[in-house]
Amino acid sequence: MSDVPDVVPLDIGLHFDNRLIRMLPGDPEAGSRLRQVEGAVWSPVLPTPVAAPRLLAHSAEMADALGIDAATLDTQGFADVFGGNALAPGMAPYASNYGGHQFGHWAGQLGDGRAITLGEGVAADGRRWELQLKGAGPTPYSRRADGRAVLRSSIREFLCSEAMHHLGVPTTRALSLVATGDAVVRDMFYDGNAAPEPGAIVCRVAPSFLRFGHFELPYTRGDVDLLRQLVDFTIARDFPHLGGEGEALYAAWFAEVCTRTAAMIAGWMRVGFVHGVMNTDNMSVLGLTIDYGPYGWVDDYDPDWTPNTTDAQGRRYRFGWQPRIAHWNLSRLAQAISPLFDDIAPLQAGLDAYAETYAALDRETIAAKLGLPDCRDSDVERMQRLYGLLQAGEVDMTLFFRGLADLDVSAPSLAVVAEAFYDADKRVRLQGEFDAWLQAYAARLVDTGEPDTVRRTRMHRANPKFVLRNYLAQQAIDRAEAGDPSEITELLDVMRRPYDEQPGREAFAERRPDWARTKAGCSMLSCSS
Repeated sequence: MSDVPDVVPLDIGLHFDNRLIRMLPGDPEAGSRLRQVEGAVWSPVLPTPVAAPRLLAHSAEMADALGIDAATLDTQGFADVFGGNALAPGMAPYASNYGGHQFGHWAGQLGDGRAITLGEGVAADGRRWELQLKGAGPTPYSRRADGRAVLRSSIREFLCSEAMHHLGVPTTRALSLVATGDAVVRDMFYDGNAAPEPGAIVCRVAPSFLRFGHFELPYTRGDVDLLRQLVDFTIARDFPHLGGEGEALYAAWFAEVCTRTAAMIAGWMRVGFVHGVMNTDNMSVLGLTIDYGPYGWVDDYDPDWTPNTTDAQGRRYRFGWQPRIAHWNLSRLAQAISPLFDDIAPLQAGLDAYAETYAALDRETIAAKLGLPDCRDSDVERMQRLYGLLQAGEVDMTLFFRGLADLDVSAPSLAVVAEAFYDADKRVRLQGEFDAWLQAYAARLVDTGEPDTVRRTRMHRANPKFVLRNYLAQQAIDRAEAGDPSEITELLDVMRRPYDEQPGREAFAERRPDWARTKAGCSMLSCSS
């Protein structure tokens, strides 16, 4: 490779052991030439330097977890490393090789088209972290793209990675957001109106970025030896607590992938998050939310809503379908690892574990969101009836459940959730049905015998007051593109405590304003970033 970047004496806080590239076969060719990579899990490739890397924002919590101090964050060396212009000691950059099913169809080799892992190592507390730059330039897997990312999508990924963590939803993390000083040309809605936009790079962080697609690719190529090697490595590194050997070990691993995925999806559904592009190459085997592209947050409750313009017709990845799509994706993973089994029964058991775990977690969600100590079958029906009313009444999901905690069970009234309605006429028309639901719900609460304080506490822990609504992120993007990144930091700070009241920050908890209903970036988004 040419143009090898400088190695700067920057203390990242990790002991880089780069276990994946040491233990798994790599591409013998280095560099970003586009190619089909056979028999290898990774390809050595360096970030492409940028004009003027400048740190716009960082996660203090993630920096602390890695062991990076404030003085280091303030250096130009930090911006250089996390903008792709330099390396820290021990880093060994690469892009990984995987395939995937996209919108239900096998897409062949995909790989890290604009993500480059800087290195993988162990922090002082023993936790393993992989540092990955998104938007760091072309790789062997970039196809016809430039490997870059624009500021708008980078802000969205940076903010949502951390917001989801603080909501308690399993997720990859974000360390830094760096402006590159370069322009990136993008056609946001694929309508022939390409334009230059400011570029940026996010450093995202996770124990592992292995995806379902990593296992699908060797399966489709008939490379069982590589498949087995990859599964063995994954279990040894990322699931060391699992015991046994052979098929029993593989079955235990697949079952845990299934149950972790169920927990992630249950978290999405609880807080109203829509991933937008649940392809198998966007599914983590650790059960982490990964690849924040055209995601969105449900404002008015609608199980058929998807934020992704690419999915506007079929709505495959709509909000309400996410649990079943996860099951379908896990079925593709089961198929991919099936050569390691003599009998498919253990694989079916894993898929059954997903369904059972999700069903149990869904009942826990119902109880928590409604403030109940347990979930009866009648409560499942109660919640389904409520969801139907929320959709018919065009009611804000977040505001409704947060406001419901203030219900006076002795005199239940829709007044406590009045601000959650987007359409006053629908509220009037459905008043009777809502009142009937509230009366029955209040009676159920009285039946529990619990004090209101216990119920409210339970509900406040499950129902956030603050979520990263699309329009809030877009406001931060608009200001940053105009040269003021301060709202990124403020919004990140709000999202650090999503379940707290945070007096003085009520503006961040308001329902979507009318101007945002159809504004680009606030209602629908594309995969263009």
